[in-house]
Amino acid sequence: MENISVKSTTVRLITDKPVRKTPYQVKGVFMKQFPGEPIIPFLDGSLRDKYFYPRVQVKIINEQIYIVGIKEGIDSIMSLVNNLQSFNFGNIKINIEKFDLEENDNQFKRTNNLLRYNFITPWAALNRKMFNSYNYLSEKEKLVLLKKLIGQNLLFLAKELGSENCSKIYTDVKIDNMKPDKIEDNGWGVFTGSFQTNFILPNHIGLGNGITRGYGTLFSLNNPLSPISSEFSDEKSEYIEEKINEEDESLNISSKDDILIFNKRKDIKKRHKPKKKKRYNKPRFNNKNTHSKKDNNKYDDDDDSKFNSDKYHQKQHDF
Repeated sequence: MENISVKSTTVRLITDKPVRKTPYQVKGVFMKQFPGEPIIPFLDGSLRDKYFYPRVQVKIINEQIYIVGIKEGIDSIMSLVNNLQSFNFGNIKINIEKFDLEENDNQFKRTNNLLRYNFITPWAALNRKMFNSYNYLSEKEKLVLLKKLIGQNLLFLAKELGSENCSKIYTDVKIDNMKPDKIEDNGWGVFTGSFQTNFILPNHIGLGNGITRGYGTLFSLNNPLSPISSEFSDEKSEYIEEKINEEDESLNISSKDDILIFNKRKDIKKRHKPKKKKRYNKPRFNNKNTHSKKDNNKYDDDDDSKFNSDKYHQKQHDF
């Protein structure tokens, strides 16, 4: 199957005042002022069951509003922008002076070159469960996990938007600080940094958790004539197979009660308690200690190991 040409449009609203609001507040104004506009079902959750990845995304970057439309969401954005002259937050009215438009074709598909993207808003890579588990990993295991998260999110996008033959995606990440910041209200772990991949993405879309809240917004740093940046590791980039449920030799991810279990030998030796002398007129065994231990090697697979499933992405992204 050949790649389907996927289009995207980004509109930057140029206003008479800086916009110091959240994406949720901006979307709320849109829904209140323009209830009949075709963009509203893309913003109010009506199309969650139809589109797992948001076709319309609202961002606040440098105190300016960006509205990103992907595939089915493009026409609704243009309809809104053509009718939008101002919007009222209650405590402040903001006028639209003009808007910039960026249109792209042939997005969301694999390419033969490695391309670089920078996260211009924090990337919420870890949900609450994964945040707790992540802290127990080695530095190498952390990097492997972040590469897999990027790659399997990209595979999901490829399938969601029609590029079914994108079975091989390479990823490499450069994180500013491997210790994530924690968002207290939901327990997400966020990072800043950049990544490389052989997958074409439009500017200002989101990856990871909290896309509709503005997290994980990326921007292309690509120049086809420039060599691959030496800032990234010289090792071969992580290769993400389409068979996402197959166990990885270096990282075996499963979880229960916020635990990540790894397939590696334990170096910790068990300590043996000294034998106690028998005492007369007392029971030979302590009943409290005779219960069997639970088998810690058995975990259900209703976890985050199936990164590319529809169920996973519904949990990951708050559409």
